[in-house]
Amino acid sequence: TGIKCGGVLSAPSGNFSSPNFPGLYPYETECTWLIVVAEGSSVLLSFSHFELEYHDACAYDYLQVYNGAARDRGNLLGTFCGHSAPPPFSSAWHVMAVVFRSDRHVAKHGFAAAYRKDACGGQLTGLSGEITSPRYPESYPNDAECRWSIGGAGGSGPLTLVFADFQMEGGQGCGFDYVALFDGPTVTAPRLGRYCGSTRPPRTVSSTPHLLIIFKSDFNIGGRGFKAHFYSAGECQEVFTAIKGNFSSPQYPSFYPNNLQCQWSIHLPPGYRVKVFFLDMELEGRSSLTGGCDYDHLSAFEGGSENGSLLGRWCGWESLAPVTSHSNQLLLVLHTDRNTAKRGFSIAYVGVVPMNVSCTRTDFHIQIPMQSLAQLEKNRIYLGTPSCAARVVGRNFKIHTRFDTCGTESQRRNNTSVIVSTLYIDFSEGDQEDIHQYEVQCEPKKKEASVTLIAGPDPSRLSQAENLVDAQQWEGEAMDAREIKSQDTSDIVFISICILAGLLMVIAVVGLVLL
Repeated sequence: TGIKCGGVLSAPSGNFSSPNFPGLYPYETECTWLIVVAEGSSVLLSFSHFELEYHDACAYDYLQVYNGAARDRGNLLGTFCGHSAPPPFSSAWHVMAVVFRSDRHVAKHGFAAAYRKDACGGQLTGLSGEITSPRYPESYPNDAECRWSIGGAGGSGPLTLVFADFQMEGGQGCGFDYVALFDGPTVTAPRLGRYCGSTRPPRTVSSTPHLLIIFKSDFNIGGRGFKAHFYSAGECQEVFTAIKGNFSSPQYPSFYPNNLQCQWSIHLPPGYRVKVFFLDMELEGRSSLTGGCDYDHLSAFEGGSENGSLLGRWCGWESLAPVTSHSNQLLLVLHTDRNTAKRGFSIAYVGVVPMNVSCTRTDFHIQIPMQSLAQLEKNRIYLGTPSCAARVVGRNFKIHTRFDTCGTESQRRNNTSVIVSTLYIDFSEGDQEDIHQYEVQCEPKKKEASVTLIAGPDPSRLSQAENLVDAQQWEGEAMDAREIKSQDTSDIVFISICILAGLLMVIAVVGLVLL
């Protein structure tokens, strides 16, 4: 009671400490310092002394550092206690918050911290972020040296660094102004490159969870400098090539971090398409001004880059219908801004097997390129029952069967009679059962067929099947799918009765003549 602590720190630099420092801090105290410097600047925070009550999960006394406003879980850079001082932190923008809390037992000497604006370099621990040279995009200062050490707070995968802009003084050997990259936290780690001039450095991927970036300028001749993005592979960037899989936003189902730009690329064999199922999604909501997803959002792009056609952009708390690509590649990108984090998303995907399904009034014809299912034996592809397995004909798996076999049945859908069966493709390995099911149906009167994925990544989580094959036509080995509808055997029975009635009439007429 009566303890004054915390407040807004707006000077270009300054110091602050726990109450009573270097004496023991008081019990049951909570303090928040909000550091606000000039817009466009950044904040470098460092600790000269640190001693708090220790707990494995820092559940008693603790200090929290936020990359922006306090209490937004997406901005949290770390929670600290004990005797190990936090590393230096560099903010991603001009606001940083520090929260100190003590409980009613065990007091220690607390901490002392210093900050300054326009600092370059520091310890960056987020899953993704942005780095710029001092004063970017204006000319960087002379005689500058900055060091950014990325990683070391929860990240376990390699780091990727991509330069969006680069203009510095050139020179043979980059002996004047340069950016140097090291595959580890210090300059003793292997050097990944040294760059200068106006050519953007190549995309760089570390082999460890740490990356050191050094920027140095000499006494004259500057340039615009650079802007680069980094992200952690495994949590914020993944490439999937398996026929099916699943992934989620970083830290799901806990709140995702702010300031993310994450990518998940799905690249399947030629002929396949990618179908994505949204199992759960909660992002920051739509803008009240524009009604659009202007803040945090998830986007899907056709192909392998953001230059592809936009298949959708989503935000908020929505129940979404599945999305299917037009090709064998699909890219998902998560963008989060500086505040208001949510639970995130969970996604499953499945590769839609390329196939041609057609029918006559009495038969199904199914054809699948062998290259699409190269790892499977023909008996693991069957219609209705294992006894109706595919045959190998040329370079294709083929199934040709009559409607009265292979588990087919007649149904009435939308006042239309159809013949329906199930195509099974068994990808199971060992004890892991993995059977994809496609419903095939035929309307014999029109000789039209269709195929629909009814069981893929996790049938219990998928609410309904969707038609996956649109206008399929064969051109050599290339195919699109042809959408088709079906009917049951009632027409065939009707025609048979008519023929029988005609024969009986003829017999009757002949009998009368003979009499």
